[in-house]
Amino acid sequence: MGSAKLITVTGDVRRHPLARTFEPWDSRSGQIAIGPFTVTPILTDHSACNAYMLLVEGAGKRLLYTGDFRRRGRKSTLVDRMMARPPADIDVLLTEGTNLGSDKPVMSENALESDFVELLERTKGRVFIAWSGQNIDRTATIYRAAKRTGRTLAIDPYTADVFDRISAGTDLPRAGFPNLKVIVTRGLRSNYRNQGREAFIDRMVLNLNGISAKRIEGSRYVVMLRRGLIRDYQSAGVVPTADDAINFSMWHGYLSEPYHSEALEWCRAAGAEIAYIHTSGHASPADLRAFATSIRPRIVVPVHGVKWDEESHGFGMVRHLADGETMDVR
Repeated sequence: MGSAKLITVTGDVRRHPLARTFEPWDSRSGQIAIGPFTVTPILTDHSACNAYMLLVEGAGKRLLYTGDFRRRGRKSTLVDRMMARPPADIDVLLTEGTNLGSDKPVMSENALESDFVELLERTKGRVFIAWSGQNIDRTATIYRAAKRTGRTLAIDPYTADVFDRISAGTDLPRAGFPNLKVIVTRGLRSNYRNQGREAFIDRMVLNLNGISAKRIEGSRYVVMLRRGLIRDYQSAGVVPTADDAINFSMWHGYLSEPYHSEALEWCRAAGAEIAYIHTSGHASPADLRAFATSIRPRIVVPVHGVKWDEESHGFGMVRHLADGETMDVR
């Protein structure tokens, strides 16, 4: 359900609404009949919203598809419980391997929060942070760190829109929460007006969450940053200084792209401290192997990842399939 809402909000912001409808499930959907198959969605831990593993049963065979998952996020207990009481008699484990052979950081979100607290406490000025507005765990982590240090997190309207749509019935940060503001920039206000959704911006302001970019100059805000916000910040007189810090909280490989590197270089040129506090949204190599060991499938079939040829040890029997190749499970 939450993922369907995220897909919808992205289409709205880009002014390319999706023409199709979704038939989402949630953690209470139970088994779903699809032709001759029975599919059971199993809520799991991932940086994105409402990630599920899928148990597919048919013709007396059972396949477990992990999808993207991890074991270090705020829902890690879901994976731990599954490993402690795994589904029986799995014939095929279709598993991701994104982090195999990589050096991506895989600390927990709780540890990450502590590192953010330390950065916020030692920084005299503002802390600019670049992260994805759809990384639900990361927004929650940064908000918690800001609140713990008496700072205010200032997010863009898109991120506020994401949380406005998915936060009902949860403790996720949203309009009306303390230590949270929405930066109403000229560019994003225009975008929402063109969508016919200026009422959303007005509601953010009326909820006392809205703040102009000019108000974050010389303050102790934690400020969301990406290239698309720089021009509006500059026109409002918001420029980084040597008292500030910048943290890039996404995969460092993205910094090879100007879209991501420009914001960091903007802060670096002003003498701001450069930090890198991040953890992957995918399972570590050790957790991937531990999960496969706990499930005890007859065969492991890899998806995602480019290092399966070198890193297949510890998974049991691995069957590599080419794109479009059919495997007969007997």
